[in-house]
Amino acid sequence: QVQLVESGGGLVQPGGSLRLSCAVSGSIFSIYAMGWYRQTPWKQRESVATITSGGSTNYADSVKGRFTISRDNAKNTVYLQMNSLKPEDTAVYYCNAGAEDGGYKYDYWGQGTQVTVFS
Repeated sequence: QVQLVESGGGLVQPGGSLRLSCAVSGSIFSIYAMGWYRQTPWKQRESVATITSGGSTNYADSVKGRFTISRDNAKNTVYLQMNSLKPEDTAVYYCNAGAEDGGYKYDYWGQGTQVTVFS
C-alpha cells in the first residue's frame, strides 16, 4: 500500500506561481513512477507531469516550459512547481503513484488539491 497526501493548492492570479507537494508513505520501494494529474468538472482527468524512478520526466504540451516536476527522495516527497499560471490551469490536482508488487501493477491517488487561477 502507498499513501499520498497533497498540499500547496490555492488561489493565484494569472502569471503567478504555486508549488504542490505530495508526501509519500507506505511501500515506497514498489513505486516505479509518480505523476501529477488534473481534472475539472467539464474535462476528463489528464496527465500534467510524470517522473520515473530513474528520474525521467514527461510533461503535457500545455504546461511545458511552465511546470516542473521533481522529487526529494530524502523527504519522500514529489513536487510540482507551477509558474506563469493561466486561468485554464484551474483544476483539482491529484498526485499519482504507479507501483508494482508481485507482478501486479497498482495505481494510487491522493485526495486532490484545488488550484484556482483567477483574474
